Amino acid sequence: MATASACHILVKSKAEAEKLKERLDKGEDFHKLAKKHSLCPSGKRGGDLGEFRKGEMVSAFDRAAFKGPLLAVQGPVKTQFGFHLIKVLYRS
Repeated sequence: MATASACHILVKSKAEAEKLKERLDKGEDFHKLAKKHSLCPSGKRGGDLGEFRKGEMVSAFDRAAFKGPLLAVQGPVKTQFGFHLIKVLYRS
């Protein structure tokens, strides 16, 4: 079964996600922004979700995690939880 490890930042609005992505594109630290802005409990860990299997996350997140580029910030990705910025650390 395929696995991946990712970090994410979860926010309520697409506009907020886009502003954070601009900051990330300018070189701000992903983990610091996750700690400050993410609504997910993983924010306390810098957005680190650890390792998960294909199919464990909601479909839009799963697609980004298993088909998107490694080590690049993807998003905003909309799910029922809000808007995610996703950084895939590795896949196996």
